[in-house]
Amino acid sequence: MTRTTTEADTALAALFEEMKGRGGASLRATAWQDFARRGLPNRRVEAWHYTDIKAALAKPAPLAATILAPNLPRSHDSVRLVTLDGVFRPDLSDVADLPDGVTAQPLRDALAQGAPGIMALLASADVQTDDALASLNAALMQDGVVLRIPAGAALERTIELASFVSGDAAQSSFTRSLVILGRGAKATIVETAGALGGAAAQDNQALILRLATGATLELVTHAVGQSDALVRVMSLLAHLDVDATLNSVALLEGAGLLRRQIFARLDGERARLALNGATLARGRQHVDTTLVVDHALPHGESRERFRSILDESGTGVFQGKIVVRPHAQKTDGVMQSKALLLADGATMNNKPELEIFADDVQCGHGATCGRLDKDQLFYLMARGLPRREAEQLLIEGFANEAFDGLENEALREYLHARVSAWLAGRS
Repeated sequence: MTRTTTEADTALAALFEEMKGRGGASLRATAWQDFARRGLPNRRVEAWHYTDIKAALAKPAPLAATILAPNLPRSHDSVRLVTLDGVFRPDLSDVADLPDGVTAQPLRDALAQGAPGIMALLASADVQTDDALASLNAALMQDGVVLRIPAGAALERTIELASFVSGDAAQSSFTRSLVILGRGAKATIVETAGALGGAAAQDNQALILRLATGATLELVTHAVGQSDALVRVMSLLAHLDVDATLNSVALLEGAGLLRRQIFARLDGERARLALNGATLARGRQHVDTTLVVDHALPHGESRERFRSILDESGTGVFQGKIVVRPHAQKTDGVMQSKALLLADGATMNNKPELEIFADDVQCGHGATCGRLDKDQLFYLMARGLPRREAEQLLIEGFANEAFDGLENEALREYLHARVSAWLAGRS
């Protein structure tokens, strides 16, 4: 049955015509065919049932125009690599401060060169997603960073991949970055997704991680915006080899519509994955975390722990799926989502799933949703704390559970401070 062409299809096809000659032609064409076959997903698509992305992107915006170098916010010490409105900006980046052996190349240059190794990594990442918005990102990718960390490197300083959108008029950007950790490498990376002023942006970004044998990565993701008109989709595509470890921690501060989707494949024995995160949403903000953890080989371990704090009419979504393949015996997987509703108008949608095709595994999941514990609140108030302070203390403790596994103390304190600042703005 032929799919009906919509106004959004026509606008996106025009963007593809604009981008298809900018390197990576074969990769773009394959991704566009996949997207065009399906189009923007509606709520009948199971993975998008709770987030109406088709309505949000009914009128795709033109690509963002290049702007002059702004004064970008900076909150922690790191070697920063900046993408602004879909374009990598060396003039705003700390390329000269990268550790010895670590290289950062603009994605647009890598696509123009057509290096077979990079093209293969980008293509193989897309295969595992089966997601229309990830395919759209691959078809329309403007720029980003290809970051290579050599085998055996142990980076002492954090590297930040910062992506900002700007402008008050509606505009779209498509950013894609690839991080390659060599055998036994160890690093900490911060992924920042920000917005300048009242950016009314449609932002589609993807981060691809390739962890070689024995590599260890601590990834901290922070997404924030200042406009209810902001629509942002963030895709994390991770591939873990033998004995690789990925520890991911995220703080999602709602602005308009935000979806973070994770596709992680444990493709080596004894691979270890931890996905943790906290969501903060108020007003009419909508924040969606959707993930698929795919255990492909034996002795893999995964832990997912997410906390959602929803105020006023904020909406939260958590969809998590653990898949255990037939050969992935001895898999150990646990997934947990907890939501705290601070107002009658707040809404939480929880959907944890297990798909297990092996018989010697240990997997479980759980989801809860509720209000602040009245007994705990009474206990604190009985000891002299005003109700407002008692509530804040309990909420901070609830949110900060998501950051407990973060080894970098400075980044952990930074996330704690962001939660406190958000709570201070409660009406």
